[in-house]
Amino acid sequence: MKILSVNAGSSSLKFTLIEFPSKNTIASGLFEKIGMEGSMYTIKYNGEKIVKSAPLDDHSVAVSKLIDELIANKIVDSLEEIEGVGHRILHGGSEFTSSTLLDEDVLKRIEKYNELGPLHNPANIMGVRAFMKVLPNVKNVGVFDTTFHQTMKESEFLYPVPYEWYTEYGIRKYGFHGTSHRFIYKTISEYLKRDDLKVISCHIGNGGSLCAIDSGRVVDTTMGFTPLAGIMMGTRSGDIDPSIIPFVMKKTNMSAEEVINALNKKSGLLGISGLSSDGRDVENGANEGNERCILAQNMYAQKIANFIAMYNNLLNGADVITLTAGVGENSKTMRKMIIDRIQSLGVKIDDEKNDFRGEFRLISTDDSKIPVYVIPTNEELMIALDTLELIS
Repeated sequence: MKILSVNAGSSSLKFTLIEFPSKNTIASGLFEKIGMEGSMYTIKYNGEKIVKSAPLDDHSVAVSKLIDELIANKIVDSLEEIEGVGHRILHGGSEFTSSTLLDEDVLKRIEKYNELGPLHNPANIMGVRAFMKVLPNVKNVGVFDTTFHQTMKESEFLYPVPYEWYTEYGIRKYGFHGTSHRFIYKTISEYLKRDDLKVISCHIGNGGSLCAIDSGRVVDTTMGFTPLAGIMMGTRSGDIDPSIIPFVMKKTNMSAEEVINALNKKSGLLGISGLSSDGRDVENGANEGNERCILAQNMYAQKIANFIAMYNNLLNGADVITLTAGVGENSKTMRKMIIDRIQSLGVKIDDEKNDFRGEFRLISTDDSKIPVYVIPTNEELMIALDTLELIS
């Protein structure tokens, strides 16, 4: 049995083809600049790599091209081998509390939340409809970034604002990266053979969020009404005093949308370093003595450490801390900077164990009060697992 795991953007389509029960990735790839000049795609399989330029007028054309390549390269012998397509969907509001089978009626319900995820939801839905058109007999499943966080209590997901803002406009903390946090919790629970773990899951990449999880239930998470909240990120500011927004508007004559755009795309590591949003570039700059890169690194590590300490208190003592995503999996420097800032919790890093990239490993010392694991995330597999469960 083969399942396609799909993440559609406004002009892109990323896919992974996974075989069950082995859970092996058979092929993966990316279609870029859909609906634009210079459109192209890359497909990797069996150690091979296909890179082609091709006109991709819309997502349906991209999906058709994907299917043609899968057949032509004998990645699948027939379309009947593809038994389900799982789709990453950013926002399901409060309504969608688990992954769900998709049809046109469900898609219309999801569209109600497009205003909460205007950059992602319409594109995600566009990808679903493209697969429905090209593969009409294959079942589609929606896996939402927000569903895992729907287990938060009202006391954690509400903001201290007029209550009617929540009841009338849906203003509350939704949280994101839920598929990744759920995968990490599932992985560490299976590894330690416990289903009652209290875990602080740190998904730190270009985007980043932390999640406090108790026995599979989310207690709190750093991202909020939008993915702009929480820790400092590659280009996002994370939490700031909201009064900054009208102040900057008056000083610069920028609109609210322009200020929010700056907070989303020109802040974070990029805004402080003035060099790059990529943690690798900032780390290289810091190693060369660039003072703003050093400042950016220190701010980034401290803000993550602060949330770890807060979540440890919220959980009344965590059993495990996990680090994942681009920075968490690959930067031994940032991992050490973060852990060194939570020594008050009795957490200690083993520098020798920490000297690696992209593997599942324990990196804390034997006498660390809380063990720290690096766990590579696999959202595509989590999407495929949900899809397999629902189509079965």
